[in-house]
Amino acid sequence: MKSLTHRLKLMFKKQNILLPVLVGTVWLLLMASGNRWHLFLDNWFMSVTMAVGSFIAGSTSEGGGAVAFPVMTLLFNIQPAVARDFSLMIQSVGMTAAAIAIFQNRIPIESRALIFAGGGGAVGIIFGLEVVAPYLPPVTSKMFFVSLWLSFGVALLWMNRDRQRHLWQRIPDFKRYDALILIAVGAIGGIVSGITGSGLDILTFSLLVLAFRMDEKVATPTSVILMASNALVGFWWRLQFSANPIVSDTWNYWWVCIPVVVIGAPIGARFIAKRSNLFVIRLLLTSIIIQFVTALLILPLTLKIMLFSTATFAVGLILFLSMIYAGKRRLSQNKVVLFQLQANAKPEKMKI
Repeated sequence: MKSLTHRLKLMFKKQNILLPVLVGTVWLLLMASGNRWHLFLDNWFMSVTMAVGSFIAGSTSEGGGAVAFPVMTLLFNIQPAVARDFSLMIQSVGMTAAAIAIFQNRIPIESRALIFAGGGGAVGIIFGLEVVAPYLPPVTSKMFFVSLWLSFGVALLWMNRDRQRHLWQRIPDFKRYDALILIAVGAIGGIVSGITGSGLDILTFSLLVLAFRMDEKVATPTSVILMASNALVGFWWRLQFSANPIVSDTWNYWWVCIPVVVIGAPIGARFIAKRSNLFVIRLLLTSIIIQFVTALLILPLTLKIMLFSTATFAVGLILFLSMIYAGKRRLSQNKVVLFQLQANAKPEKMKI
């Protein structure tokens, strides 16, 4: 009996299924006690949506909200505030599960980014929820989301023209100035999360990859953990302090998606750990382009909305290209270190 128990514990640890089993058990008990099974009849489409969204959340720098928000608002015509709240709530479960899987598998991360960008993001999301989001019309929120991420995709594609660029595993020569940058970008990302349900993950990922020239395979799990923490803060704030309560539809969507995301997100995190940097980039770009094209086809595009979308894209592109420029300057400042490392490096792309 002891031998069987020991083997089961090893299997749970190896396959990372202990957390999904625990969460699934609690979910089953709560579903049964509240007699909530009928929710699947009307809300099954959200379970299907998050089957894809949770996998992308665990495997890329985009959180599950980056899939849930555009699908809910563009395809199902759900109000942005509802989609945002659902995104924060479901990421509190799914991305937390992915974060635990990342720690458990000892996947490399940048811990200083977690501390400083996470702190800025916690303040930013509260500001975004209370000050910014209430004043944005629904269509504006939707186009803001897809236009900003399109600018990120263009910047990332531009940077990756150089296949031989140097990749760092950690931020080199970390200084107080770098901490301030992480806090500032984290705050901006938190504000975006307060509008759309995700943002801290992609903006911090952008900073790490574009400005600090970090390996995408390190920046991705770092951003996953950051978005998990940001979603928890946002969800907690909405429950405890917001004047407008979370509506019942949002809770219904949440209940039917919990068992899906707690499995999908950790699978995504493990999947991406064994894939190349180019694969991560292609997956991100595909998701971003699909979202933007869908918005153009579905939303009523007035001149005002088109101008707003163009301005969002332009500002975002300037922000991300500035990160690329900062990355080049930073690389030149560390040329002595690079020269020493290149002396012992192999001919192919060097990872530091």
